[in-house]
Order: sequence, then C-alpha cells, then structure tokens
Amino acid sequence: MVLAIPGILAAQDGRKAAREADCRLDHHRVCIGAEKAPLELDLTDPYGSRPMTRIFHAPGSIAIDPPPGLLALPSPGEVFVSPELREALKKEPGLSQLLPGREKGLIGAKGLAHPDELFAYVGVNRGQLKDGHPVTSYGRPYTYDETVEPSTLDIVRFTLAAVVLLPLVVYLSVCARLSAAARARRLAALRLIGLSKRGVQRVNAAETVAAALLGASLGLGVYAMVNQLISRVGLPGFRWYPSDGALSLPTMLACLIGCPLLAWFAGAAGARKAAANPLSVRRGAVAKPPAKWGLLPLLPGLGIVAGYCVAGATGNEPRDTALSSILIPVAAVLVGLGIVLSLPILSRILARTMARTSRSLPLSLAMRRNEVEPGGALRVATGLVLLVYAASLAQGVLIELDQVSRNNSPVQSYTLKLSGVSVEKQRAFEAVPGVKGHFVQLNSWWDHRSEDWPNILHAVIADCSQLRTMVPTVRGCVDGRPARLVSDGQVYDESSRPGAVFPFLLHSNEKNRRYMKVQVPEMALKYQDKLGESFVGSGDVLIPPSVIPDGFRPTAATLVLLSDSAPNTVRSVLDGIGGVDPTAEVETPGVVVTALQQITVVKTILAMGMVLGLIIGVAAYLVAATDRAVERRPQVTALSLLGARPRTLRTVQVAQVVLPLSVGLTLAVVTGKMTESSYLVTGGGETFWDGDGLPLLVGSALGVVVIAALGSLPLVGRRIDPELIRRD
Repeated sequence: MVLAIPGILAAQDGRKAAREADCRLDHHRVCIGAEKAPLELDLTDPYGSRPMTRIFHAPGSIAIDPPPGLLALPSPGEVFVSPELREALKKEPGLSQLLPGREKGLIGAKGLAHPDELFAYVGVNRGQLKDGHPVTSYGRPYTYDETVEPSTLDIVRFTLAAVVLLPLVVYLSVCARLSAAARARRLAALRLIGLSKRGVQRVNAAETVAAALLGASLGLGVYAMVNQLISRVGLPGFRWYPSDGALSLPTMLACLIGCPLLAWFAGAAGARKAAANPLSVRRGAVAKPPAKWGLLPLLPGLGIVAGYCVAGATGNEPRDTALSSILIPVAAVLVGLGIVLSLPILSRILARTMARTSRSLPLSLAMRRNEVEPGGALRVATGLVLLVYAASLAQGVLIELDQVSRNNSPVQSYTLKLSGVSVEKQRAFEAVPGVKGHFVQLNSWWDHRSEDWPNILHAVIADCSQLRTMVPTVRGCVDGRPARLVSDGQVYDESSRPGAVFPFLLHSNEKNRRYMKVQVPEMALKYQDKLGESFVGSGDVLIPPSVIPDGFRPTAATLVLLSDSAPNTVRSVLDGIGGVDPTAEVETPGVVVTALQQITVVKTILAMGMVLGLIIGVAAYLVAATDRAVERRPQVTALSLLGARPRTLRTVQVAQVVLPLSVGLTLAVVTGKMTESSYLVTGGGETFWDGDGLPLLVGSALGVVVIAALGSLPLVGRRIDPELIRRD
C-alpha cells in the first residue's frame, strides 16, 4: 500500500498533463497560428470543498486533435461532462447555469485524473471568449496542477515514515528477537551436536525466508483484491482507477525479494545467541543488563524539540525553514528510536527500585523478573508505545493542515473584473440571490511608459450602506461626501495625503474616455480591523457613486460581491454568477479550492497510514505476546507447583507488562507532544500547543494499557502441566 501511493498520484498527474492545452511558440514566444487556432478558457470554481473545472472551447479555422477522453471537441452549444459531474447536475439542476448547452456525451477515463473529478468541456462561439488563449495541441511533459504538490508530499512522506515505518521496524525487531524457549533450545541443541554457528543461523534464516516468501506472496494477492475493492468504493476524498494502483514490476520485486531478504537477516540475528552460547540457552542463563548507550539517541532528539518548544514559547519562532525541515524529521526519528532503546534501561531501574521497597509478593515477583530480564515484557509493549508516539505526530500534521484550510471569516467575497462587462451584467451580478453587499474597487491612472515609481491612490465606489456592509465598524459616514478610510490596525498608505490630486480613467458606452480628478479629502472615517479581515485598506478613499459622471464607468475596476460564508450560500452565489455569465472569471479569497482538495487527499492518506500502523503495531503485540507466553510457561508452572495461587500469578503477569508499559506510554505522550509542538512551531501557523488533542492521546494510552493487561492474562492457565518442568 505504501509503495502504491506514489504510483497512484503519478498516474493522476500524468493524465492531467496529457490533457493540458498547448501552443507551439516561435522564437519571439508568440503562438504560431494563433489567429486560426481554437480558443480555450479554463475556469475552476469551488463546488463545496471540491474543485469543478470547466474548459470553454471555441473552434477556429483549423482543426486539432481532441484531448484524451474525447472523440471530438465540442461545437458551440455542446457540453461533455465527467460521470461525477453528470450525477451532480441531477442533484442540483441550478448547476446547469454554469454549463450552457446540451449534454453531448461523457468524458472517458483517459481524460480524467480520478473517477470523482468534476470536469467539463463546453463549446461556445469565438466571440464569447474575450480572454481565451489559442490551442494547437494537447499534452505537456508535466502539469501545474499536481494532485499533491511536492512540498505537501514531503510532509506526507515524513508522516508515513513515522506512522508506518517505525511500527514496521519494531515489528521486524520483535520477529528477529523471538526467544520462545522451545525454539531457542532446539537451535542450541543443533549447535551442541556439532552444527557450526553459521549453519545454525542458516537453518533459522531458511525457515524464516520460507515463511516470508509465502507471506509476501499472500500479501501481494490480498493487496490486489483490496485495490480492486477500495478503488471502486473509494476513500473519503480520494479515489483512483484500479489500474493506477495495480502492482507494478518494481513493487512486486521489492516485496518478493526485499521481504525474504529482510527475513534472512532477521532470522540470522534471531539465532545468534543460540549459536554463540548454546549452554546458556539450555541452562537458562541470566540475560545481560541493557547497555547505557541506549539513551544516546533520545538525548539529542529531545534537545532539538525542546529548543523549538522554548523558541515558540518565548515568541522567537525560527525563520530558517530549510534547516527546520531537516532538523524536525531527524529529531522525530531520534526520539522514536530513543524511546525504543531507552525503555529496557528505564524499566530495569524502575523494577530494581520497586522490588527493594515493595512489600507485596506479586509486585516483588513481577519487578524481580523485570530486573533480571527487562526486555521480555517490553517486546510486548514497544509496538504499542510507538503507536501512541506516531499518533501524536500525525495529530500535529492534521492540525497544521486544518489551520491552512480553515476559513474563519463570516463573510465570503467574490471578485470579478469589470473590463468588458456591460452595465446590465454588472447589475445582474449585484442582484444574484445570496449577495448581501457589493462595491467597486479601482486604482488611479498612471503612465505605464514612465520609468518613475508610480504614485497610485486606491479607492472604492460605494454609498454608506454598502460601506457598512464591508466595514461594519465604520462610523460617521455621510452619503454623497468623499472620505478617507483610516484604521489603527493597518499601515496607512502614504500616497493618500489630504489635498493630493489623482486622475481616474473613465469610459462611456460610446467608448469616449475622460479623466476624473479626485482630491484626497480631509474628512477621515475610522474603522477597526484587529483581525485583518477588512475589505479595504487604511488610506483608501471612499468615492460616492454620485460623483461618477453620468454615462461613464471606471475603465479598470473590480466588482466585489459579499455573502455569508456558509458552504450552501457560496455554492448558490457561484451558480447565480454562472447564470449571468458562465465564462466570468470569479475569484473567491479565503477559499482556495485546489488547496482544500489537496488537504483532503493528504488527510485520507494519513488516515490510511494510521490504520496500517495500527495493524502493524497490533501484529507486533500479538507476535511478542505469543512468544512471551511460550517463554514464560515453564516459570509460571514452577511457581504454581511451589504453591502460588492463580490470582497471584495473574497479578504478577499483569504488573510485569503494565508498569513498564506505563513508563513507556508516559514517555511517548510527553515526547510526542513535544515533537508535535516543535513541528507546529516551525509550520508557521497560529497553533503551537495542542491542548484539545491531549485527552484523545491520553485516552488512547489508557486503552493500550487495558489491551496489554488483558493480553497478559492468558499466560496463566487453569491446568498445571508438570511435563514442562520435567523437560527442564
């Protein structure tokens, strides 16, 4: 699954690049045959949190081959839509205002990035595309609209490495260190009867390789079935064609060769103790205490994340993002590795201290056992500890993505250029249902041929009621009287000096032009803009509509429409704008729909990574718990024959796992939150400390403790088998 994700994204980007319009340029960077070539206009609008792309096509005097997914380009009045857009049109008939014409057919899979894409080709007359660009062919080497942009993809890779690869490393290490008594003693017996050290390791590795090869083959088969199922059902916000996720030859080779290769090294490492010192295995020698060097990775990792946390707390956020992009992943890996290596050391210190001070028989037995063999119980706990640590990292990534995608403003704006828009259309735009306010933004004229720095005055054309719609905090407005807009929360525009005169270029329907001179007034209207959500700037001049001469309009201006920011309202207003002019280019500040789509895909991939990490973590727990049950069975039987009650033995087994696991989980929660906070500090968002996510993390840790405690109970059975003692 992890290896297939880049292939799926690359396949989607490849189909996007294949349908991109292109035009061959001459040495002057001018399109060859632009006068005769067809024209196209690309528009992308938000449909909820998903992008809807419309390609308006006007035929030329020369014919060109259609893009992938179409047998022929649409003629004026014809529309080709994607299957998902056809379903959306059935649910919302008002959407058809954005697609003028009759439906001619569907776009094939070769012309769509994924099955859920909202895409359409609309045929129009050449005169309707005033901003169209010539097209002579389709297909580019790359696309500018990646499914997940490279910088975001780096975040996905880092998080997947944390939530999938770290548990996988733990799983492999658990398998490599299996120490079930029967298996270890059998390998030691082979060594004692004359088999060489390398021979013992080869025997164990060959057994492991055979199982790994079978497992890899089964895994590929299961993935092929899962790919067919999930690609058709789809994940939230992320679907793909089955062929995109099909097994490629490199992926199959990586699994069929890489898994047995890893198994060979793991099997050889697992038999090293039995091959090197078989008598200690047969006689049950005491294990060596863990080395102190296991603390080394944890210390520098904690040093890095602690430094970033202090920098964020003191308001000195780091600006060097290049250095942070290296240090944060390195610190996350060092902390995760340090947790694994330091757990045996911390567990042994805790066990020795509690064994000396405790007067409880079950607790003393449990702690003495952990003191002698601190790694036994931790093989069970390590996978679960890392799972909690990885969950905290994933939580930090989701918080940063949520900060990027959140639109906190209660008002949504829509900007349309008025160049080429008639008075009737402008009034129709302003009367669209759902629009609760509108105004016109414009700048003063300046000579583009001049080499001097331009001195420009920014202005808005609105009456007092319109002004209060876009700036609710303004006071003292008088209709028909120009004024300066001033805010203490913004930097004042120094060009807007009272008494200064600026020309504004106007035109009439007869295409007559004239300059209107505006003097910056002394009167100032103050407003508050603490959150930076105002639609005007400090120093802008308010021009009443009555000041504009009759029959004239600004030559270069922008119409701004305002509505509520509720998704349904935004969708309704966009449909209404499309009903007035389907080819109008509308910008929606605050709603970057392509970014929302990318964030949805990233969240889905991270959720899938968390599920994979959970599966691997649980698998490591089951393998380690089973191994420990086999390993501890003779000792539990011996204690039973000595008179220990089953309740006492169960308490011992639970304490042996729960206490070191609690230490590990506490370390995972603390270090995980520190690493998460350091990541948020370098992310540039407003949230540094995620207090809301702490209860979920602590609740997950408590759930892990309960699962580990329940998994320890089967170690003590109801029936005593003395045969296990006789074999010793």
